[in-house]
Parts: sequence; structure tokens; C-alpha cells
Amino acid sequence: MATIKLYAGFERFWHWSQAALIILMLITGFEIHGTYTLIGWEQAAEIHRIAAWTLIGLWAFAWFWHLTTGEWKQYVPSPMERILAMVKYYAFEIFQGKGHPFHKDRSHKHNPLQRSAYLGLHLFIGPAIWISGLLYLFYGDLGGIGLEWLPLGAIALVHTGAAFLMLTFLVAHLYLTITMSDPVGADVKAMITGYEEVDD
Repeated sequence: MATIKLYAGFERFWHWSQAALIILMLITGFEIHGTYTLIGWEQAAEIHRIAAWTLIGLWAFAWFWHLTTGEWKQYVPSPMERILAMVKYYAFEIFQGKGHPFHKDRSHKHNPLQRSAYLGLHLFIGPAIWISGLLYLFYGDLGGIGLEWLPLGAIALVHTGAAFLMLTFLVAHLYLTITMSDPVGADVKAMITGYEEVDD
């Protein structure tokens, strides 16, 4: 095994800041929907708006960083047979003690299943949240850009649905990251320190 720096400083900052903002927005979003009361509707809505704008800004910087550093290549989908090999491993082979079919290096930080999941997050779930959120926030001004025909209920439904998809992704991501690394929690440690042990 060799210890290498796998995650750059900005990458780790972006990851943890994004996670914190998403969790904050989920907590305040559920309060806005009346699921519970922690800080009150008005304060929850204000925090939700601030966190949303901060996250949009962070995403813009992250997109710029990915494009200028070439890290966007980490999200190029793998061939289907490699994705299916990962599904087979997580569904059956891991319980049989078989070896992991993927090994990390600087050019391949994410396994084929992760690549697909993260690509879906960045291309579909994220944009669905922020586009519907902006439509929701500026609903009274949509007539000025010819979108007055959009029903508020449909916008809210898309926004809430995308938030539930984000919550599902977060739970799955935490479970797989914590439990499926060797040793347990190694992937979390790597995202804190930047360094990870990989096959030499």
C-alpha cells in the first residue's frame, strides 16, 4: 500500500461546505413545510435563502475548479460492465469476502458506481433544486420573462421532490462511505486529510 494525496484542499473545502449547506437547507426546508418547529417559519425561510445563495456560489466556484483543473474527468461515466461489476460487488460479493473490483488512483478517485451517482447529482438533482428554488423565490416576477403560466404548486412539487432525492443521496452516500471503506471510515478520513492508502 502507498499513501498518496488524493483530494486537494479546495476539493475538501467544497465537499464539507456543500454537505453543511445541504444539511442546513434540508433542516430549514422541512421546517418551512411545517414538518416541525425549531426556530420559526420566518427565520427558517431566511436561513434557507442565505444558504441557497451561498450554495449556488459554491457550486459556481466548484464548476470553475473542475473545468480548469481537469477534475471534471472524474465524473465521466464508466463502461456498463464496470458499473454492473460494482453493483454485483455491493449486492453479493462483499458478503462473500471477495475483493473490491475497483482500486483508486489520482486519475480514478471514484468507483464506476460513484461516478454515475455523482454525475446524476451534479447534472439532475442539483440543477432541479436550484432552478425550482429560483423560480419559487422569484415567482412574482416570472411574468416579466414569460413564465407566468408556471403553476406555483408544480414548482414547489419539483423543489420538494428534488430535496427528497438529495436527502436520499445523502443517506446512501453516508452509509456507503462510512461502512464500505477499508478500514471502516477510511474514506471519511481521506476527505478530511486529503490522503488515502491505495494499492501500490
